[in-house]
Amino acid sequence: MSTDDITLRPAAASDRPAVAELLRAAELPLDGVPAGLEHFIVATRGGEVVGAIGLEVYGDAALLRSAVVHPNLRGVGLGERLVDAVLGEARAQRIQDVTLLTTTAMDWFPRFGFTRINRADVNPALLVSEELRGACPATAVVMRRAL
Repeated sequence: MSTDDITLRPAAASDRPAVAELLRAAELPLDGVPAGLEHFIVATRGGEVVGAIGLEVYGDAALLRSAVVHPNLRGVGLGERLVDAVLGEARAQRIQDVTLLTTTAMDWFPRFGFTRINRADVNPALLVSEELRGACPATAVVMRRAL
């Protein structure tokens, strides 16, 4: 299946209900997702939001979060497009490193240069994030990539 008819764009506050629906369906946390979806990118097809990804930015560090693709579009490269786009955005904002937590994709993110780290090694600036304060389970794998 081609993703040529899917457009990536900065998210708008009006996209939040659709993004929230995708996150709930994927059993990903909504805690800490900003109302205006600042630093989020959405994928749309025919006007429908079919994927999303975001950054929580804390100075020169960021937490990658809410990477989600509609179930019917998984495995066709849309997730890769979203990750590449959000990492490009992070570079444009001069972010030095990006961290993420995952309970299901620890074998998928290394293709983008992410490596596992101990929770104790998380950039202290990120510790205010809802995801690190409990929205993600303590069993989540922590990964980081320097930019």
